[in-house]
Amino acid sequence: MSTILEICKRAKAASYEMAKLSSETKNNVLCRMANALEANTDRILEANRQDAEAARARGLKPALLDRLALDKKKVATMARCLREVGGLADPVGAIERTWTRPNGLIMGQVRVPMGVVGVIYESRPDVTSDAAGICIKSGNAVILRGGSDALNSNVTIGEVLREALTGTGVPADAIQVVGSPDRAVAEEFMQMREYVDVLIPRGGAELIKATIEKSRIPVIETGTGNCHIYVEEDADLDQAIPIVINAKCQRPGTCNAAEKLLVHSKIAERFLPSVIAVLRSKKVEVRGCEQTQKIFPHVKPATEEDWGTEYLDLIIGVKVVKDLDEAIAHINKYGTKHSDAILTTNFDKALRFIKEVDSAAVYWNASTRFTDGNQFGLGAEIGISTQKLHARGPMGVQHLTTTKYFVLGRGHIRE
Repeated sequence: MSTILEICKRAKAASYEMAKLSSETKNNVLCRMANALEANTDRILEANRQDAEAARARGLKPALLDRLALDKKKVATMARCLREVGGLADPVGAIERTWTRPNGLIMGQVRVPMGVVGVIYESRPDVTSDAAGICIKSGNAVILRGGSDALNSNVTIGEVLREALTGTGVPADAIQVVGSPDRAVAEEFMQMREYVDVLIPRGGAELIKATIEKSRIPVIETGTGNCHIYVEEDADLDQAIPIVINAKCQRPGTCNAAEKLLVHSKIAERFLPSVIAVLRSKKVEVRGCEQTQKIFPHVKPATEEDWGTEYLDLIIGVKVVKDLDEAIAHINKYGTKHSDAILTTNFDKALRFIKEVDSAAVYWNASTRFTDGNQFGLGAEIGISTQKLHARGPMGVQHLTTTKYFVLGRGHIRE
């Protein structure tokens, strides 16, 4: 097995070749990668079955098992995402702007690849193909270090994608999967600033915190998702219940699932019994504030810790608030700047919420589950950034490029 240093050196060498590739070459390769995933579905599913069985034996929560498990439909979706990425405009080489200085120098900015992208992630084997596809399209080499839960799946998907590069002119080392689950290897990876240009962690709060604290490589922080839905007094309550249920229950183990429900005090007695009854019918554990418990006595009491917790499970915290001001203040205090929604029929209230809630994605009358690169039309995503530098929200192909200046002169010298 190669050492991290060897992997990083090979990726650096491959990155220089990647930067030269034409859009046609990259698009053809992405199509071949998609075809390879479909042709090797059984091989991938067998590796994933081993991972899922081991995780189930260790008692992994059902919501996290859902993130880990693949089936034929999910592999087909992985392939479709690669084709969609291939169909996107190529950002590399795009001229951002040009201008001419008074002395006649022509200046401009052009988009170029980042170079080597490192991704450290947990549980979700589809990240392996999504990240690889986005990096290929944006002209980068990628090093993928997944968690131990999905080790067999990640390695197998990586092998399939690398095999698809054969004879294409794309260096095989543009895609590398770290085969060791050892945490010490991940920490060594975080020190490879000389070879890796940017590091993207995808996973729970512990992984992200550790990466930010220990990495010498610049990190794009993809935050946890303590996402909120606020139901205003004038909300369409018939519309509100399906939105809440979708946001909480469709895939509770994802970072864009709703973890908290805030309800205006004027409709709490009318709305909470209905929505809580449906949540409980979906096996959701409800934890409520004091007012929620008075209206629906059978819910568990919510603690201060609950308001800041990302459950990644069939659990939701419910709080009654007096007005929009309190809802916004609560979200900005306890949220993780990921995705938050307001349900209201009032345009001015929605506009205030959109302006004042400090999150990467803010919704009006829609489920937070749409915060996803594919749903946003990016083909796929390499992560959802909750920071404010460089990129924010779902990150696609363009976000893995940077710019450089070019200056055209005719014998110019500075006086």
